[in-house]
This record gives sequence, C-alpha cells and structure tokens, in this order.
Amino acid sequence: MTDPDVVDNADEGQYELRVDGRLAGLVLYRRHDNAITLIHTEVEDGFEGQGIGGRIAKAVLDDARAHGWRVLAQCPFIRSYIERHPDYRDLTT
Repeated sequence: MTDPDVVDNADEGQYELRVDGRLAGLVLYRRHDNAITLIHTEVEDGFEGQGIGGRIAKAVLDDARAHGWRVLAQCPFIRSYIERHPDYRDLTT
C-alpha cells in the first residue's frame, strides 16, 4: 500500500513521511465522499534532493488507488508527478 515511512495523520489532514523518526515531508489533503483533494506538498529543509517528494507522492497516490478514491490534484507538485507518471492519470478527476 504506502511507503512504510509514510503515515496518514487524519487528525491533521496530512500524509507524513518520516526518516529516522523526523518529519521529512508531508502532503496536505481534504477527503470528501470517494475523493481526496491533494492541496500542498512540502519537503522539510535538510531533506531536499533526496527523493522525499516523489516517495510521498507515490505513497499518497497508491493509497488513493487502494481505497478507490478519485484524486483532485490542486498541488502543482502532485500534478507534475502525475504528468511524469501516467499510470496515475486514471485517478484524476
């Protein structure tokens, strides 16, 4: 399903990727009906250039697929990731 270091923190409305227990990146979201709106992706200072954004994007999209959710990608990073990985285009609304 998701990357083992990525967790869905539903209380905060964000997926979080942790490296050695430290927050390395996150994707803010809003869930509604059978869809998820991906609002913003952020990689913490010190973790840029390590593929964190791609790892969390893949995990979030894989989780959406596993749950049967449609994806509304408001986040430019997620939109770009989907453009570069066309196997996720079927998730978008």
